[in-house]
Amino acid sequence: MSDIDRFSTAHWENLLESIDLEIAQTAIMCHVKLLEPGVAEAVLARDPLVWDTAHAAALEKLRGLLVMHFTTTQTISECCGADEAKEIGDRVRAHLRGRVGKQLGAPAA
Repeated sequence: MSDIDRFSTAHWENLLESIDLEIAQTAIMCHVKLLEPGVAEAVLARDPLVWDTAHAAALEKLRGLLVMHFTTTQTISECCGADEAKEIGDRVRAHLRGRVGKQLGAPAA
């Protein structure tokens, strides 16, 4: 068992929540409706439709945080299994939804 495999589910949930909270705060600051379909992908691709040069540094931070989110989710899946990773992600999203409301847009139905 590696050191990373010894992390508890609570540790992974706290880590993912801290990353996702920072993502939410940065997206709100940049006026990016991150939950709208295709927007996260557009940020990752530095698409000019969402990439406002006035917020370039903050958008670059947001892009890095999105990569960190996906990398962390992958690590959780490898350590805890895909089902547990999904449950952790669902709990984090539900908790953050109450904190940020609809400021990030609405996810696809």
